[in-house]
Amino acid sequence: MENHPPVRYLDRLSPPHLSTLILITGLAAMSMNVFLPSLPNMVVWFDAPYHLVQLSVAGFLAANAVLQVFIGPVADKFGRRPVILAGLAIFCLATLGCLLARDIGTFLLFRMIQASVAVCMALSRAVVRDMNAPDRAASMMGYVTMGMALVPMLAPAVGGMLDSIFGWRGSFWLMLASGLAILALTWADLGETGSKSGNSLMQQFGEYPELLTSPRFWGYCLAAAFSSGAFFAYLGGAPFVASNVFGLSPAAFGLWTGIPGIGYFAGNFVTGLVATRIGVNRMIMCGSATVAAGMIAALALSYAGLGGPAVFFGSMFLVGVGNGMTIPSANSGMLSVRPHLAGTAAGLGGAIMIGGGAGLSVLAGLVLQPGRGEYPLIWLMFATAIAGVCSIMLVIWRERQIGISLDGR
Repeated sequence: MENHPPVRYLDRLSPPHLSTLILITGLAAMSMNVFLPSLPNMVVWFDAPYHLVQLSVAGFLAANAVLQVFIGPVADKFGRRPVILAGLAIFCLATLGCLLARDIGTFLLFRMIQASVAVCMALSRAVVRDMNAPDRAASMMGYVTMGMALVPMLAPAVGGMLDSIFGWRGSFWLMLASGLAILALTWADLGETGSKSGNSLMQQFGEYPELLTSPRFWGYCLAAAFSSGAFFAYLGGAPFVASNVFGLSPAAFGLWTGIPGIGYFAGNFVTGLVATRIGVNRMIMCGSATVAAGMIAALALSYAGLGGPAVFFGSMFLVGVGNGMTIPSANSGMLSVRPHLAGTAAGLGGAIMIGGGAGLSVLAGLVLQPGRGEYPLIWLMFATAIAGVCSIMLVIWRERQIGISLDGR
């Protein structure tokens, strides 16, 4: 952590205001789920099968993951500010391409280019870590993502209403307008917080082994990946469950699917309050266990014959709470294993997390078939939650071996 000048709003020579970090991460989150209620209608408009249209989720996540491999080294070399501004500009152009697409192939191409917005998610974490010590960073990330959670909490409901009025393109017009506004704000407010590396870009990539050979880095990455994996599986499978299992309209699905966002808001609020006191490892353990508890409750009620939209979507509240507790703390942990490689760690950790999410999103689309109900999706989410618990246990075991802990003991 370095000494930085005081934050001055709309002064690009000072660190960014908290609200700017919230908005740029909120745009990244909104781009993932605002259009989900429109997927069934997009199947009809593009005259394409659901599993192909669903690649607008999985393909976006996959491109996001690949991009994050490069984001960290590039940001450590050239700085946070220029990389974030470039990512936002490309996102706006790609969104326009989605709006103009006339076939599913063209649409999916521009949808994957939209993944350039990944720079906002990855580097906002690096900016927070640039300015704060580990436990303080976890608390600040909790507040940043708590505010960010308002966007994905409301976005599907807004997307459902836009779909009913303007069709599936309504959500993409919203993304374009938001992207242009946030690009202007970021240009005016986001000051540089990172120290530009004196290494060449190839030397920056050459530092990946230092992270990849660290069991603690892997433990934190996998804890974040598996905990968030439950949510990514939900993103891939929930539109099918809503329309084919429960017969919900896009507008109704948009309202129900805001429940995980409410939970995520609550989980991030808890993280902001207590992460500094109890430490990142305990926060991650509690969060992963909360996700697993939500899935146990959903399975128990569904097999007891009490399943339905209220049970399925209600259980996602605990998934959101668990992610809100796990992800900020796991991000802080992975960025603190090698503080001098914070940007690289943000990109690589994000790639592992989002790449795993892309795979789980695709898997959710494959396991859900007519007549199987919601059960395959819930079991898949439960398995990822248990894997998240095992991952943080690896970190705790390793820290006891080497005699250190981010919890301060």
